[in-house]
Amino acid sequence: MPDDQNWPGGARWPESHAEQTDLLPRAAFTGMLDSPTEKINTTGLGFGTPPEPAPEAKQKSLRKPAIIAGSVLGGLALLYGVDLALSSGEVPRGTTVAGVEVGGLSHDEAERALREKIEPRLTQPIALKMGAVEEKLDPTTSGLKLDWAATLDQAGDQPLNPFTRLTSLFGGTREVGVVTTTDNAALDAAVDGLKGKAVRTPAEGGIRFEGITPVAVEPVLGQELDAPGARQAILDGWVIGEPLDLPVSTVPVKTTTEGVHAALDQFAKVAVSAPVTVKGEGKDAKIDPAVIAGALSFEPADGGGLTPKVDNNKLTEAVRPQLASTEKEGKDAQVVFEGGAPAVTPSVDGTGIKYDTAFAPMLEVLKKADGREIKVEYTKTPAKVTTEQANQLGIKEVVGEFSTKGFAVDSGVNIRQVAAKVNGAIVKPGETFSLNGFTGPRTAAQGYVEAGVIKDGAPGREVGGGISQFATTLYNASYFSGLKDAGHKEHSYYISRYPPAREATVFQNHDGSSVIDLKFTNDSQTGVAIQTIWTSSSITVKIWGTKHYTVESIPGSRTAETPPQEKPGPTTGKCTPSNGAPGFTTSDTRVLKDVATGHEVRRDTRTVKYNPQPKIVCAPAPPPPPAG
Repeated sequence: MPDDQNWPGGARWPESHAEQTDLLPRAAFTGMLDSPTEKINTTGLGFGTPPEPAPEAKQKSLRKPAIIAGSVLGGLALLYGVDLALSSGEVPRGTTVAGVEVGGLSHDEAERALREKIEPRLTQPIALKMGAVEEKLDPTTSGLKLDWAATLDQAGDQPLNPFTRLTSLFGGTREVGVVTTTDNAALDAAVDGLKGKAVRTPAEGGIRFEGITPVAVEPVLGQELDAPGARQAILDGWVIGEPLDLPVSTVPVKTTTEGVHAALDQFAKVAVSAPVTVKGEGKDAKIDPAVIAGALSFEPADGGGLTPKVDNNKLTEAVRPQLASTEKEGKDAQVVFEGGAPAVTPSVDGTGIKYDTAFAPMLEVLKKADGREIKVEYTKTPAKVTTEQANQLGIKEVVGEFSTKGFAVDSGVNIRQVAAKVNGAIVKPGETFSLNGFTGPRTAAQGYVEAGVIKDGAPGREVGGGISQFATTLYNASYFSGLKDAGHKEHSYYISRYPPAREATVFQNHDGSSVIDLKFTNDSQTGVAIQTIWTSSSITVKIWGTKHYTVESIPGSRTAETPPQEKPGPTTGKCTPSNGAPGFTTSDTRVLKDVATGHEVRRDTRTVKYNPQPKIVCAPAPPPPPAG
């Protein structure tokens, strides 16, 4: 041991056993033993000042602790030397690696112990806990591999520090962990995968109804994986063989369990405890608890509670039929054509319930167990077109008209039906008229029948067929009235009874939804009214209003003619052969001139390409069966 090696506390390391004994000479012991017993000094009892001890007595009192300290140090030094000699080359006492005790073993023995305990874990799935989520991680595909040599080196050799060595004799352990060789890309990918599995979307608390029974929906905190912390936790503990707790961060919600249950007990249960009476004029309606439950919803509120909301539309749907007899439907002013001239039938105002404000006190009513009533208010509902408005529209003369002739009986039924619906329609200044929108669905329920149509470029049959002839007639009447085209579509191939590039078709789905529509806008300062005149062989449409323009139509020439192609007719049902017709491109130009000055105001050209009408070829009829 070097001369400058010191013990803790500043005591110098003894060079020999002799030197240790010389630290306390025998004379010290002799002096202490031969010292005569001193008499008791009564001055210590308050009878006087005790005399100062003699110098020799002071020295004797200091030697006793020194003897004890020297004996202890000597014993520890001897123990250190013996331990150093016996444990050379071993893993330090108290050392554990991944929970396996290897302290006091040689490096070879430690490696065997570690391989026996740890090696089976290296390929087994690692159990993970991520908050409320449990998952497993494959260490192999996650790029985790144990470095045996570095792990054993990390365990270290016996320490030379005497304090460390001697304290290890009296218990205590130290975990040195393992050294992992990591494929960072694989581990990062694995952690990214865990992020998706660990995430939990926060769910606010609420109240739902099972029938008319309110049920609390508990709030659920969200969570997200702490990716850097999870990565380090995996590296630190993947070989321990116990489930790893990976760190997660919580995502808060606004509601609390206490707030949800307060809303349940204090509001929701009372809200559906009995019906609500709605008092009308001369008649009452009832809102049953089932309707109330269906109309209620809850939103998170400050303080962790819930704010109830009520769907007024659902309450209105329940109440309106019950109180319909207490309302009076209004009637718009109409233009009728008597004796060839327009006349206005007066409008009638209606009386209706103010449903937009009727249920404003509903939430307060639902808080009460008794006295659950609401009284509705009524208001006048003026007609959309009043008598005064109709008289001021300037509907006094025919500003445009058009007629078409020749239609099948079934098509004529549908044309008559739609003409009766449109007759008397008023289009105020700035309004756009839609044929599909005005008539609504054209189905058998409205009196329409099956008739011919053009479907996918070939003749077919649909309920409401033939309406395109009325659409073409109406389009041309609006054309010569100078009204603004707001959208229309020509037939896919030309029909000879219509003017080229100046015709229109319409189409609806079976449910009545619009596919192809005819629209025009009244862009003048006066109103217009539509008159329809139907006969068994013709349909006429007149537009009445105040004339602003004279209108001229200039047809274009036909170009790019395309011959018809043969197409086989239907194999089932009746097949009607046809010769088809060529396709071509043409145009029409509308010129508008001011009716007062004769000056041209505007001209618009529309170019249309018609497809060739296919030549339908029917298969020959099968031969009759042989006689007999």
